[in-house]
Amino acid sequence: MPLAKTKYEHIAIGDDGVPVIAGTTMKVVELVTEKMAYGWSPEEIHFQHPYLNLGEIYSALAYYSDHIEEFDQDIERRLKNVENIRQSVKPSPFIDRLKKSKGIS
Repeated sequence: MPLAKTKYEHIAIGDDGVPVIAGTTMKVVELVTEKMAYGWSPEEIHFQHPYLNLGEIYSALAYYSDHIEEFDQDIERRLKNVENIRQSVKPSPFIDRLKKSKGIS
């Protein structure tokens, strides 16, 4: 996937228009979502993803901060897609049996 450079040292834009940390497959939106979901500091993100250095992490967070409306809309869209999938998938027979065996309805 060819990447377009940005003014952010460690951020590139793929052909699909998705910003990633250059030289990795880590999408900026994934890093930001982890920060939001778990409350991770940049140091904790580095601990969880040791292949990223702090400069790359801070660059991704700066990119997010400068494009917050776009990212927040993308995250909201992703959450809606997940919820739609959850609602459209029938519970597995195994889960049903497990709930019945535990007296859960």
